[in-house]
Amino acid sequence: MLWIALVDRTGSGLWAAVSVLYFTYVTGLSVAQVGTLAAVSGAIGIAGAPLGGRIADRLPLTRVLISLQILRALASLALLTTDNYALLLAFSAVGSFGDRAANVLTKLYATRVSGPDRVRYQAVTRTVANAGWALGGLTAAAALTIGTTTAYHWLLTGDALSFVAAAFLTVRCAEPPSPARTIATSKDPAPITRPASPWRDRGYLAYVATETVLFLDDAVFKVGLPLWIAHSDQAPHGLAPLLMVLNNLMVVALQVPLARFGATTAAARSLLLPLSAAFALGGVAMALSATGGAFTATLFLTTSAVAFTVAEMLHATVSWELSVALAPGTAQGAYLGVHGLAQSAQRSIGPLAVTAAIATGPLGWTAFGATIAVTCVFQHRLVRDQLSRTALSVPPVTVSEH
Repeated sequence: MLWIALVDRTGSGLWAAVSVLYFTYVTGLSVAQVGTLAAVSGAIGIAGAPLGGRIADRLPLTRVLISLQILRALASLALLTTDNYALLLAFSAVGSFGDRAANVLTKLYATRVSGPDRVRYQAVTRTVANAGWALGGLTAAAALTIGTTTAYHWLLTGDALSFVAAAFLTVRCAEPPSPARTIATSKDPAPITRPASPWRDRGYLAYVATETVLFLDDAVFKVGLPLWIAHSDQAPHGLAPLLMVLNNLMVVALQVPLARFGATTAAARSLLLPLSAAFALGGVAMALSATGGAFTATLFLTTSAVAFTVAEMLHATVSWELSVALAPGTAQGAYLGVHGLAQSAQRSIGPLAVTAAIATGPLGWTAFGATIAVTCVFQHRLVRDQLSRTALSVPPVTVSEH
């Protein structure tokens, strides 16, 4: 599964780096059309997380994951066949749906096979995935030096082939044990209670709502920092890609070592307090970057990038552990699918939040960091109340018990 993560993210890195350029220069879409396409496909993709998780509670996980990888490959290849806006929108939406669903199922697979070691497994997976993103991005950058339509076509083809390769690799993965799926016989009594539903669990839904806010660090690096630097009179514009590289290198180097601080549910919950401080520091540093010359701007923007990267790594550890610990073993897929809504929703809300911070200026960035910091503290209290009603943080059926 780690090889699958590497192959998948390498292909995604090829496409993510050039998707806007492809739709602009190859298919001839306007800026408004590209923005609408991204927004609509992202909104449709939100449904992939809960639906994929729910299906995985009822069908073999590996078969569902293989189907989703093939769906993503077909959606990518279909983009090569047309420049019709409606079709491009439809194919992008299908790809986004498959991406969000596959992301949840990969997490669910890891949860079922890694047992008590799931936090460390998550850290290793994130490290491998970031390495894949970097490899794909570098390959795309090299290909773009050619600057031809053929180069764009090959990058998109490479993205599709990565999904095909991931599907073939998934065939070799054993089906993990699932407490949600049992073989019933005629002698078994009919179930008298309905399976647990995350949609009826108000505590879990409140937790997912706070997660949507905590995932805003993603928008900082994709939208916030580049735009803030682009509109700054002092910060060197070449700093933006360097800070992205810094973010990637920090995750690759530090995600696994930091994971040991959240190896248990209680430890993961405790990390919410230093996570709160990291978000607050990132917002304040962004605000201070506008108070001086080029050196001051570079210093504080780098400080902010480091703080938000630390927050990203801490939150990845906390989110992985708590989202599983708060989910009943018999409905892990459904619960993790609903949790996936937080990251999907952030893709729509995040750009709006950081652009609002940019428009407001230094005060906006201070408020941005403070809002996420307060949400961390609130989640710390919320999770404590939820865990008091949960008997076990580790699902009752894991590989380590057989």
